[in-house]
Amino acid sequence: MSRIVVALGGNALQANPKDNSAKAQLITCYETAKSIVNLVEEGNEIIVTHGNGPQVGQIISTYEIAALSDKSKTVMPFPECGAMSQGYIGYHLQQAIKKELIKRGIDKQVATIITQVVVDKDDVGFKNPTKPIGSFFSKEQAEIMMSKTGYLMKEDAGRGWRRVVASPLPITIVEEKVIKTLVEKGHIVITVGGGGIPEIENNDGTLQGIAAVIDKDFASEKLAEIIDADILLILTGVEKVAINFNKENQENISKIDIDEAYKYIKEGQFAAGSMLPKIKAAVMFAESKNGRQSLITSLEKVKEALQGKTGTIISKKC
Repeated sequence: MSRIVVALGGNALQANPKDNSAKAQLITCYETAKSIVNLVEEGNEIIVTHGNGPQVGQIISTYEIAALSDKSKTVMPFPECGAMSQGYIGYHLQQAIKKELIKRGIDKQVATIITQVVVDKDDVGFKNPTKPIGSFFSKEQAEIMMSKTGYLMKEDAGRGWRRVVASPLPITIVEEKVIKTLVEKGHIVITVGGGGIPEIENNDGTLQGIAAVIDKDFASEKLAEIIDADILLILTGVEKVAINFNKENQENISKIDIDEAYKYIKEGQFAAGSMLPKIKAAVMFAESKNGRQSLITSLEKVKEALQGKTGTIISKKC
């Protein structure tokens, strides 16, 4: 039996990016739940994490459009939008996983934790926010939004103007004791959704939500360390990690040790907004304690990957 943190990629929540309806997401979650419950059925302890980019973007866009068209309307603060998306996605995953557990006669409970994650208020990411969120606007609309909301907005590759926020690294997870308790009792926990709600700690120990996006792979890695997981399983759209991706000499890799990973990162083998944070998170977890492994693969190949038949293993030494 292994304790596994399963970090779900976007395709595990929305199979068709063009259909962002609640119905479509729930249907996709039913399919995703089968792979998760397969791992439970084999005796593993499973903790689920997930992204929230499209979902939180939908929530923010709704408020932005309303605020732009009606001066009496205000934009919902970003931490609250993150909390909404955690609840919305968690609800769907809970429904889907519980349905699959019942179907297989497995008596386990599933719980979503609305998770707060502490970040450093002096994190370098706050000096140059680059993470785009929400709707696209014309320059004139962007000027109105910036005046009304205090947003920082930038032109985005000729597609229009968009709000940008920082992407700081996670320091610790506020609800870690609750999560540990539920995991140790044998429950399936859904947590650090979207990387968690970013919080900065005040001098008196209280927390303050801040507009930022924590990368869900880094938050998943931090969680995996905290709960002493055996495996950090990062699910994405490809079966294996590749170097020279999309080139004639592309090479899919089954195993990467820490030294090789750093060499590939230095060579620029992994795209910043795609595979790079996954590789970095995988390396961090593998380095954190002897015997820990990270595994990157697709949702469809989870079972085979855990059997060593596919996927990419990242460990201290291969």
